[in-house]
Amino acid sequence: MNELQLDRYSRQLLLPSFDIEGQVALSNATILVIGMGGLGNIAATYLASAGVGELILADGDRLELSNLPRQVLYNEACLGRNKAEAALAELTAKNSESHIQVIAEHLAGEALSHAVAKASVVLDCTDNYQARQSIHRACLNNKTPLVSAAAIRWEGQLISFLYDQDTSPCYECLYPSMSDNQLSCSESGVIGPVVGSLGVLQALDALKIASGCGRVEHGLLKLFDGLEGRWREMRLTQDPECAFCSSHIG
Repeated sequence: MNELQLDRYSRQLLLPSFDIEGQVALSNATILVIGMGGLGNIAATYLASAGVGELILADGDRLELSNLPRQVLYNEACLGRNKAEAALAELTAKNSESHIQVIAEHLAGEALSHAVAKASVVLDCTDNYQARQSIHRACLNNKTPLVSAAAIRWEGQLISFLYDQDTSPCYECLYPSMSDNQLSCSESGVIGPVVGSLGVLQALDALKIASGCGRVEHGLLKLFDGLEGRWREMRLTQDPECAFCSSHIG
């Protein structure tokens, strides 16, 4: 680490559980953020600012005016631009040392598997079940840790899966039969700080996994009620009927 890096990351380096070893591990990590909307724009900001070695940002959507209340990385000048490409410019301005790769499309199939295989950690910041299912399956197949979050109305949830370890359950134990007919922000609404809070916590779990510092529990579902300001936790267990993870883990 050079003098500028020591100065920039000095507050992180002061942490006894982090120190230079954690920063070096972080600088050697590759983190894939899929979806640069309400969750991803916040998570990516903290990851780039913390000194992640390489960030891969994937999103095929373009920024709309209705996105701005919760996608606060962007500004009005970014309207109409691809979100991942706009994020590249904004994040580079925040940390010129950031190494950021942009995938300006919706990841699927072989492209998704290839991107996941390159990553130390994957953040699922998407907003539809089909994408979430594909991301989870690619992570499990590649044994790549997955940090997943979602938010709607005043509620949010966070769960991490350490697929690089011989653990269970998987994402489909939690949601075995959801479809894209479920609630969406465009139909049901969402409050920006709830989405932002979940994005921050996704970044925190990703930083801990990538640096090897702190503790992240596999399959611990955290539920947030923003209207009441309360958290609940539920420990997920493997669904014996889950054909997908039973054939991959164990």
